Amino acid sequence: MSTLIAWIIRAIPFGTIIMFGSMGETITEKSGNLNLGVPGIMYLGGFAGFASSYYYEKLSSDPKGWICVIIALIAAVVASMLGGLIFSFLTITLRANQNVTGLALTTFGMGVANFFGVFILNGASYTAAPLAYSAFSKKIPFLSSKLGIVSKVIFPYGFLVYAAIIIAIVLHYFLNKTRVGLNLRAVGENPGTADAAGINVTKYKYLATCAGAGLSGIGGLYYVLDYNQGIWATTEQIEALGWLAVALVIFTTWKPLNGIWGAYLFGMLYWLYQFLPNMLGLKVAGYVTDLVQMVPYVVTIVVLVVVSFRKKKENQPPESLGLSYFREDR
Repeated sequence: MSTLIAWIIRAIPFGTIIMFGSMGETITEKSGNLNLGVPGIMYLGGFAGFASSYYYEKLSSDPKGWICVIIALIAAVVASMLGGLIFSFLTITLRANQNVTGLALTTFGMGVANFFGVFILNGASYTAAPLAYSAFSKKIPFLSSKLGIVSKVIFPYGFLVYAAIIIAIVLHYFLNKTRVGLNLRAVGENPGTADAAGINVTKYKYLATCAGAGLSGIGGLYYVLDYNQGIWATTEQIEALGWLAVALVIFTTWKPLNGIWGAYLFGMLYWLYQFLPNMLGLKVAGYVTDLVQMVPYVVTIVVLVVVSFRKKKENQPPESLGLSYFREDR
């Protein structure tokens, strides 16, 4: 039982990282834009949030945890939205290929973060922002200690875990119950028809892509300042998580509510190699680890194949996904 609890406790924070990235990409894809730059955007968000809180802690004579949170969130969202703006300008205004632009944005985001990270690391392999970590990982006082096993499993996390769930629910309502959300979906399905109906296609694509990028960037921020204990290091872990977030969008068939349980399932599958052998009393060879960590991607491919065969409209991607819109061709 203790191993299962430890497995869940490890899976939920892991799932939260990719849930943010998945929700951001879902908003973007609902507008018809396919942004494969999610890993780079998460890099930008993670680094900007870390750097801002790091320098605040370093330069302030009396730093406050809540100020760290505000500064880090603002910096992460702004930096990530700038990445989304670059993607939007290239693909919407200049009509560049979305696949190539997204991949280039991933490389760009990683390069920018690691380049400026050199000045913070100053020759070290890693550095930390302890006050920011303490603020982001702070638990809910009563719920995290007074409810026995419920406190251990459900309430031992920082506030962004619960914020991700709330945002997923709000996003579901927004896309399905509000006029703006329905207009956004119309733009993604058939921009020509939406344009003829008086919907500003360019505005919706820009706003959705930038807002989605900002949300994805919070996933990178959560990774650095909570999941990774406030430590910035020159690793490529965020990139791997970014691709998992993209895979999660397909796995959840573009539905934000599915992203909640889907993200946690991915977390369970990712850490399968560490906890399942202990539960079953088995010994696993080292090379098996990498194979097991491929399971979330394999599951995504299986879901994609099944969905393609079933061809239910509600489970399909937006019809204009990845296609640039030329008003003159309407």
